[in-house]
Amino acid sequence: MRSIRGAISAEENTKENILENTKLLLEEIIKENNLNTEDIISILFTCTKDLTKVYPAVAARGLGIVNAALMCCDELYIEGSMNMCIRVMVNADINVKQSEVQHIYLKEAKKLRPDLAK
Repeated sequence: MRSIRGAISAEENTKENILENTKLLLEEIIKENNLNTEDIISILFTCTKDLTKVYPAVAARGLGIVNAALMCCDELYIEGSMNMCIRVMVNADINVKQSEVQHIYLKEAKKLRPDLAK
């Protein structure tokens, strides 16, 4: 089992924008790590306190991730931290070295891990 991290920024606090960005992030994680939805054991989602219109897990269900455990939580607020941010930790049953895992940071969230951003 491996954990895959990722984050993406949202442009606005709307149901549509949160779901669109979450879907984009999950699709990139799936593609870059050669996953299928059955490989995914669980996903932990966090959102900053300014994203309040929908649970990001709804996007995962829309992608067919229906057997994995999904949980949504508030991101810890730290002064000066990024706003409008969705973060994920995907736990997947894959047989690769940790160094081969592709962590995905998109849009403004690339600033969180410039060492990993593509």
